[in-house]
Amino acid sequence: MNSTNDSVPSPRVLVIDDEPHIRKLIDISLRSQGYLTLLAATGQEGLSMLAGKGADIVVLDLGLPDCDGKDVLKALRQWSRVPVIVLTVRSGEEEKVALLDAGANDYVTKPFGIEEFMARIRAFLRVTGLRSTAGPIYEDGNLSIDLSKREVRVQGAVVTLTRKEFALLALLVEQAGRLMPQSQLLREMWGPSHEEDAHYLRILVGKLRHKLGDDASAPQYIVTEPGVGLRFVGKERRGLR
Repeated sequence: MNSTNDSVPSPRVLVIDDEPHIRKLIDISLRSQGYLTLLAATGQEGLSMLAGKGADIVVLDLGLPDCDGKDVLKALRQWSRVPVIVLTVRSGEEEKVALLDAGANDYVTKPFGIEEFMARIRAFLRVTGLRSTAGPIYEDGNLSIDLSKREVRVQGAVVTLTRKEFALLALLVEQAGRLMPQSQLLREMWGPSHEEDAHYLRILVGKLRHKLGDDASAPQYIVTEPGVGLRFVGKERRGLR
């Protein structure tokens, strides 16, 4: 899998697993095929690596020392669409369905064969392409948003967003031009029990607009449809696709 074209970066795989021998096996196998690896032993460490360095695919173990892998999956799905392959010893159909419904793209049951595992990695990268080469999903000369790097810039300067702020921006940008219902945003950001808590969203939007330099009275990017929802209009207004 090694490339002779230096301009094309190698795929980056983040492995989140607390078992050193599993991390070592996967690390050696991936690097032997030309992949770059990021290794994390806890869920929080893995989330921090994904947020700070990005990845083209995530390998996630469910049995982590600091939290359940399903909680890690739920957290990263708030702001990232990176493919996730779950490693699990739980082989029941109900458990597998629950994992896929929670946002996993695939699962591998332990113990697993490394050749099959590598084939699954290759299959996902063929389908999704290298996200790290995609560049910003939105850029207009003032605002640049790169979801794969979790990076936002305003006039060239990096803007630091909280996890919730970035998650909201990612949801809106990925559906640019489309009205996102308030109830859906509340459900995806805070869970189904908060669909009536519109003030949560108002506060978060206000903070996000402030950081983007977006005036609520004459918004360039995030438009509020009172009582209905939000819409990201940057691309639409500038004719960029």
